[in-house]
Amino acid sequence: MKNTKLAIIGGSGLDNFEDFKQSEAVRLDTPYGYPASGIKQGLLNDVPCVFLPRHGQQHEWPPHKVNYRANIHLLKQLGVESIIAINVVGGITSSMSPKTLVIPDQIIDYTYGREHTLYDTGDYGDAFAGGKTFEHIEFSYPYSPGLRTQLIDFLQRHNIPFVGQGTYGCTQGPRLETQAEISRLHRDGCDIVGMTAMPEAALARELGIDYVSICVVVNWAAGITKDTLEMESIVQVCAESMETIKGLLPTLCVSIGDNENSKPS
Repeated sequence: MKNTKLAIIGGSGLDNFEDFKQSEAVRLDTPYGYPASGIKQGLLNDVPCVFLPRHGQQHEWPPHKVNYRANIHLLKQLGVESIIAINVVGGITSSMSPKTLVIPDQIIDYTYGREHTLYDTGDYGDAFAGGKTFEHIEFSYPYSPGLRTQLIDFLQRHNIPFVGQGTYGCTQGPRLETQAEISRLHRDGCDIVGMTAMPEAALARELGIDYVSICVVVNWAAGITKDTLEMESIVQVCAESMETIKGLLPTLCVSIGDNENSKPS
């Protein structure tokens, strides 16, 4: 399917998306190896779209082992210009209670050892970079402001409750954080905590792809309440929240897709 300009990256709980029509599996190699399994290209509410399950179709890749470079490079190969990323997070500040949808505007990266850039081999001279071998990307606003505005306008028009800003603290995983670590993130100004925003957002910026995130809060982070974190409860809230996400994505894709199609070729 040619001229696909929109992609959805599914997070935990969104490894499959049954609403895709006329879909075909995508399995292409990249300079950085193979991307996640289960990638589909097709129509979502008649909008050409790519669905990429970040962790693979069987949720086989933990956050620190996801091949983010291959995933994002593949989307560029397929002509994607805008990414809607779905991320599961924990809530830190008082407005980030479970089941809240958050559209973050900032990131603090606490990860380590991940392949976090396309510019680390000295030979990145393919057409996607315009022959450049190195570049310091501008990353003051890690989520694309224009795409964020479209997403927020959509949620407001459809009376969908959400929080319109917040700082995402990205930790290494796959374990959850200690109470002391969450206290540190809180002091640093983080509102939510997750494990997958980076290097995904930065790689999209390196390749000139607009990127925005819908974060789904599935639990209070460690120590925020007196309750003990229970994985069974987290999984249940995640499943319920992803049904909400699945319900809004087809209409959202029409809204974003119409805007994409109105851009000059």
